[in-house]
This record gives sequence, C-alpha cells and structure tokens, in this order.
Amino acid sequence: MEARFYIETEGGVQCLLCPHHCRIKDGGRGICRSRECRGGKLYALSYGMPCAVAIDPVEKKPLNRFMPGTDCLSLSCTGCNLSCRWCQNSSISQVAPEEAESSFLSPEEIVDICLRRGLPSIAYTYTEPFTWWEYMYDIAVSAHRKGLKNILVSAGYVEKAPLEELLPFLDAANIDIKAMDDSFYRKYCGASLGPVLDTIIAMKDAGVHVEITNLLVTGLNDSQEQVTRLCKWMVENGLQDVPLHLSRFFPRYRMRDLEPTPRKALISTKEAAHAAGIKTVYLGNI
Repeated sequence: MEARFYIETEGGVQCLLCPHHCRIKDGGRGICRSRECRGGKLYALSYGMPCAVAIDPVEKKPLNRFMPGTDCLSLSCTGCNLSCRWCQNSSISQVAPEEAESSFLSPEEIVDICLRRGLPSIAYTYTEPFTWWEYMYDIAVSAHRKGLKNILVSAGYVEKAPLEELLPFLDAANIDIKAMDDSFYRKYCGASLGPVLDTIIAMKDAGVHVEITNLLVTGLNDSQEQVTRLCKWMVENGLQDVPLHLSRFFPRYRMRDLEPTPRKALISTKEAAHAAGIKTVYLGNI
C-alpha cells in the first residue's frame, strides 16, 4: 500500500512521518525498515500484515486508569523508529516485515475479531505503531464506527501532521519517555526527546487519556535526580494527575551486561516522584 506523509525527491523520496525525515533512494528503506521507495513512491510494507495478535489485560499496556479490569485485542506489525539497546521486543521491532512471521488481516477483520470476542478496545502495541501508521489509522477509524476504543502504546516519536490526523480516533495512550535527557535519547535510542514531549502535550490537549512509562535502566537513568526532572516537567505542563509507571529494567537485546534495576532504586524514585508532585505512581516489572 502507498504510504502517507512523504514528498518526492531527486532519485527517491523523503519520509515525513517522524522526525528522522529519512531520505530514501529508490529500492531503499527508512530507519524503521517498513517503508520502502519504489519508482518514486513510498510504500508501507507491513500494511495488513500483523506479526502479533493477542488478548491482554489493559493493565499490561500499562494502563491502570483506563477501563480497568477489561481485556483488549493487542496487535503489532514489525518496525520501530527507535533503536533502544534494551528492547524487549527486538525480534519484531528491529526487523523488516519479511523477517517475521505474519498473515494478512484487513482492518475490518481486526475489528470483527474484537467484536466476536466481546473485547471493548484495540491496542496498537509491542513495536512502534507509528511506523505502521496507515494500518493503525484504518483500524482505528473502523473501530470507532463500531463503538470500540483505541489504545496506543508508543514511544511518541512522530511528526505533528500524522499525530493530529490520528488523535480524533484515539482514546488512550501510554507513552514511553526514555529519560529527560536528549543526549540519552541520541546515544541509547537513536532519537531525540523534544518530539516525544510535544506528542504527550498534544494528546493531553486533545482529551486523550494519557499514562506515562519510564523504564529505569540500571546506572543510566534510575537516579532520583533523573526521575525528579521528568516529574517536574509533568507538573509544569499540567500533567500531575497523569499516572506514571516506573518500570524495572531487565537485561535484553544489546544491553545484557547490566543488572536488573535494584528494587531500592525503584522505591526511592517512586518517593521522589511523589515528592515532585505526581499523584499516582506505579512500579512495573516487579
């Protein structure tokens, strides 16, 4: 399927879906591996090809204050526009569509599965849903027509135009802030912080239920100071009522040499978050 949000350039295209603005020559792909230039057009390779479909408790997203006690239909296609060294889903996020098992399911079939199972919501999760924006968008529109809720689990690294087009069909989101440190993003995730913060503010202003996750990576961003910086930004932007999930790190992918986050670090950062003005703080992966 032809992708959205790109312009033609000499010898290829420039993708405008996320802040990377990948310049892609004919036959090449962007950082996310799932958008390819062919004959001067950009194509969304993973459209309709989910590599994971499951039923999860909504609390697993994690969303603790949105339709608690219900299950959601979770789905994912391959692809991510970040390259976090600790990714727990690297087998599907850091690969091209042809490198993972998948089968075709149209947006209408996804919605039908949800309805037949009696599930009230659909979650776009596991990888980075914005890299398969077209598929997510078509499902979300169809889901709203049938009275279903849409949940986004994302790193929030997206441009303004695709985000604004999706927002009317988005009911809840959990956005993962890696750290309140742009150099951390660039070194460990291959991205930048600013667009993520802009995404969260835009969602808040649009009335989307937002919860935030911060994975505390041992020795890198698990200090009280780091978490306090995040919480102060939340308070300054009217997000003190947004639930904050502080999650425990476990060795994964390219970062297997670190120990799991010490429990004392989790407890101390939770206390720091409360002291900074965040009303609801959860500890995850414990």
